[in-house]
Amino acid sequence: MRWSGPPLRGSALPRSFSTRPRPPQASCRTGWRLPAAALLALAPAAFAKVAFGSRNEGLVAVAEVPPFALERFSPRPAGPLLVLEGVEKPGNLGAILRTADAAGVAGVLVADGGTDPANPAVIRASLGTVFAVPLAVAAVDQVVAWLAEEGRRVVVAVPTAGRAWHATELTTAAIVLGSEAHGISAAWQAAAADGRLVVEAVTLPMLGIADSLNVSASAAVLAYEAVRQSQLAAAAD
Repeated sequence: MRWSGPPLRGSALPRSFSTRPRPPQASCRTGWRLPAAALLALAPAAFAKVAFGSRNEGLVAVAEVPPFALERFSPRPAGPLLVLEGVEKPGNLGAILRTADAAGVAGVLVADGGTDPANPAVIRASLGTVFAVPLAVAAVDQVVAWLAEEGRRVVVAVPTAGRAWHATELTTAAIVLGSEAHGISAAWQAAAADGRLVVEAVTLPMLGIADSLNVSASAAVLAYEAVRQSQLAAAAD
């Protein structure tokens, strides 16, 4: 993976994210030494070839990203999960990860995703939160099986015919959002029909001429509805 651009917020890299240790080398700036990474100065033309985008801070990091494997997925103990099925645009995935971090979501599951979470565009759009939010990538049938084993109630977002988004409990649910082009697959209805999952559908009202919201906007509405419900419950106690 290559990353160039503004510094990641705080020390967002998890312990499993690392560069390959190499002997210390003097950097291109006098007095700088890094014990675990080789530093190489590049001419502007060469740097432009390896840097991502036109905005950068003059540094490009090359690092190994651990696999986002479902068997390694360890969500936070509280909060809903966001399940993204078939989301293809890196900007949308990055924006959703940023929302997940801000709203205290327990974790994000990418089912049959069309983009790699290590894509530089995802990292940039997420402001580095891709390294802070518990995240796994798997096929939709694997995600369904994992949710069934965990006993998670599932709430799917659909364009029409669902309950109002605020009329169902979201604080511990797995909130499923599909791609803007295709929505969610039949796998969720099938899992509900055979009793593997408890699935409820919710809908956000569309009062204008557009028939749907951007998937990252829908994720933000539902994630913060879960925050609102959690705060109301805490205040009631």
